[in-house]
Amino acid sequence: MSRISDTDPALTHRLTRRGMLGVAAGASAAALLGAAGTPAAAAPGTGTAASAAGRGRPVLPPGRLGIQLYSLRDKVSTLGFAPVFAELEKYGYDEVEFAGYTQGSAGPITLARLKRLARDHGLTPIGSHVGYYSDDPNAYTFAQNLTKVLDDAQALGLKHIGTASGPFRYGSTVDAWKRAAEEFNTYGAAARARGMKFYQHNHSDEFGFASDDPKVRLYDVLLAQTDPDLVFLEMDIFWAYAGRFRFSRRPDGTAAPFEPLDYVLKQPHRYPLFHVKDGVSDPSDQFGYRMVDVGDGDIDYRRFLSAVTRLRGERLAHHWQAEHDNPVESFAFARKSSAHLHSLREKC
Repeated sequence: MSRISDTDPALTHRLTRRGMLGVAAGASAAALLGAAGTPAAAAPGTGTAASAAGRGRPVLPPGRLGIQLYSLRDKVSTLGFAPVFAELEKYGYDEVEFAGYTQGSAGPITLARLKRLARDHGLTPIGSHVGYYSDDPNAYTFAQNLTKVLDDAQALGLKHIGTASGPFRYGSTVDAWKRAAEEFNTYGAAARARGMKFYQHNHSDEFGFASDDPKVRLYDVLLAQTDPDLVFLEMDIFWAYAGRFRFSRRPDGTAAPFEPLDYVLKQPHRYPLFHVKDGVSDPSDQFGYRMVDVGDGDIDYRRFLSAVTRLRGERLAHHWQAEHDNPVESFAFARKSSAHLHSLREKC
């Protein structure tokens, strides 16, 4: 049974208000991708050809495409949230994930105003990244100011509040990660008491091995030691595959292969959020990939999204946030990513 009702009122409202924008974006994806002129646009069965043929249902669930605003930090800082949200509405986005609530030279903004701006542009604030800990007792982190972090998330109406910090606060031993996991459980309990989910976003280091037990993968410690009802995960797909490249062998050289998708398929309820971030395979790079705009790389997002959303009851249970850490042009990245993801359709 799905954890999200098939008659999700927020989703119904967005799709009605925006004239089934997710479907419309899929129809316009060919034009957008054609203008971009990227290799992904010409890829057989993954871009304009599949979309134009109209074969198979869309891979991307309606109403579930978001973007991590860190990718647009240059525009938020110089233009402010309002112009950025207006662009995202045009590109067919449904949700936004915050990476801070300030807008630089555009001037101060209240959380109430920020929430209204998002709503006015048909965008749902779905989550936010906040630091895990700091040596500064006044820092805006979970460890130092949990109540304030949760107050702000609640004011924005967020369903998820999390951190992109790894659980390395006490080191990389098994016991160090158990200790961090207990703190995550505490944050998760506090978030749940307010109707939210606490989550952790991975980079590649989480898939490394414990310094005191090289047979143990640290990510497995995190999963095992956190309460599945309190602590959730946002898989950054790019960094997960970078982790696979870096840590497919233990320090002694023995094979330790893993498939990031398998983690999700085993416990889909623990992964409400994803970062959709692409990369071109490059074995000479320390991470095995060079980050590129979504649709320009080698990561098979049709396969990944399809595998998750085909699970019984999971079609609308996840949120997919496009991201690029350092895009060449951030609005172009946002436009191309939306067009590519809306163009993907299931194979017949």
